[in-house]
Amino acid sequence: MCRHLAWLGAPRTLAAVVLDPPHSLLRQSYAPREQRHGSINADGFGVGWYAPSVRREPARLRRGQPIWTDLSFASMAPLISSGCVLAAVRSATAPFPVDEAGAAPFTAGPWLFSHNGKLDDFAVHAVALRTLLPPAAAAAVETPSDAALLWALTRHRLEQGATLGDALASVVAEVAAITSGRMNLLLTDGTAVAATTYGDTLVTRREADGVLVASEPVDDGPGWERVPDASLVVVTADAHTVAPLPVPPRPTVATAARTPQTGGIT
Repeated sequence: MCRHLAWLGAPRTLAAVVLDPPHSLLRQSYAPREQRHGSINADGFGVGWYAPSVRREPARLRRGQPIWTDLSFASMAPLISSGCVLAAVRSATAPFPVDEAGAAPFTAGPWLFSHNGKLDDFAVHAVALRTLLPPAAAAAVETPSDAALLWALTRHRLEQGATLGDALASVVAEVAAITSGRMNLLLTDGTAVAATTYGDTLVTRREADGVLVASEPVDDGPGWERVPDASLVVVTADAHTVAPLPVPPRPTVATAARTPQTGGIT
């Protein structure tokens, strides 16, 4: 139901983060190795990045088409560098529209947000979920999808002063009390990254110059660490923490990963 990733660290080009690795997000759009729900992510993509010397708010590019068809992005990606990047490829859930507005990352102010998953029986529970928002925020939801509503809930908490991690944890807990589903959420403000596992895979890797947080490994190299299900990850430039979410644990997430040929996680 989508693949996403974030990089936080020394500046890297968008190509180095999204396109170049042997199992990059580009490759995951048509051949994901660990995706349990769906087998292709061709319903749009998006990339957000920061240029703090220019402005606090991130730049964002979104398309309602497969990432492999966008030659303009492939041309510009090697020329743009950033110390914080969030990107996603989308597999839309019927009946949500396949268009640019449905593609992550969603953004407001300094934040970028992505949802990998699906809320069960969303049409049945959408009204109850919207009651978690003030009327003005509920009316401003960008598009009629579960991801957009999850972003609106997260944004409301951030605007009320919650930290990245607290915002995601409270959203997962409140939504899980209303409906079941998969809520792997990814959020950044350009200086830190927070993510949840709730029904799908997530891995991290700390490198010499930064940290990757991703739905699945982008290569078969060493250093990848799997995040347990029903967890909250908070990453900064210096460290990252993993803590249980305040929700009942879901069944263990099985993966369809092939055996790495060189190194990798087990």
